[in-house]
Amino acid sequence: MRRPGRDGRGDAHQADDDSRGGEIPPTLLGLDIGGSSSRARLRANGHISVDVEGPGANVATLEWSLVDDRLAALLGRLGDAHPQACCAGAAGAEIPAARARLEALLGRMLPDCRLAVVHDTRLVLAAAGIAAGIALVAGTGSVAYGRRADGGEAQRGGWGWLLGDDGSGVWITREAAREVTARADDRRPMGALGHALLAACRATDARELTANLHAMREPMQWAAAASAVFDTYDMDGASREIVSGAADALTKLVRDLREALGVDGPVVLAGGLLLNQPRLEAALRERLTSPCIRLVEPPVEGALRLAEELLRA
Repeated sequence: MRRPGRDGRGDAHQADDDSRGGEIPPTLLGLDIGGSSSRARLRANGHISVDVEGPGANVATLEWSLVDDRLAALLGRLGDAHPQACCAGAAGAEIPAARARLEALLGRMLPDCRLAVVHDTRLVLAAAGIAAGIALVAGTGSVAYGRRADGGEAQRGGWGWLLGDDGSGVWITREAAREVTARADDRRPMGALGHALLAACRATDARELTANLHAMREPMQWAAAASAVFDTYDMDGASREIVSGAADALTKLVRDLREALGVDGPVVLAGGLLLNQPRLEAALRERLTSPCIRLVEPPVEGALRLAEELLRA
């Protein structure tokens, strides 16, 4: 992939005929641009030909030059591919200005490609093959997205790591840090949670902990320390309370969407935190009355399916 000097969101090429008289499947590109990581999947001749990953590139929270560099590096690993359609699901794309900038950026990088930019949670329902339902994502951040059969949609949460993302990896680390600093203020023992969080943040005491956390400039760095809470779940009551609070926060996102859209489910569970921490998933399922399914296909597969729909429009 290269960075051509013109904006190239043109119409898709017409499919050619192969030597046997059949139609050659179009070349499609799916992008999942998340907060912690990004993934690109290219489908050519009906088969996945390239599947690569790179660092996160949240278009709403990172410096634009960094987003540009990371996406250029990711697309550069696709080789000399020329997709006819691309769907990019991006964290931060719910902000109109950020979405417009990403559309312009990808338009330059992908000339003559029919392009759509959607919020990354939209990919979850598409990857699950569900037209109407609720996608609940808990990873570095947290957000819920709902869609009705008539196309009506709504979102709850997803306000970013500084303002919200309750129930996410960042939120869990922040709650743990508050507990540990409160113990330091009260001259209480650090306990299992305190020692685990200090180790995760390479700190020797609560003061150094706060300094190291403030030095972390990207949310994925905070989210990585959330493992301290789950590792001490059986040894520290505060860890159990934090996990319970995370489940409550995620449940509220789903309930608010059900009320707003009149969609009961299914609820598709996604995100690295939710799918890899059984205690959080179990606590969430206990609270939800809607049927829940775990996302099996990666969200980037949903991007490919939405890219294919672009050519049918």
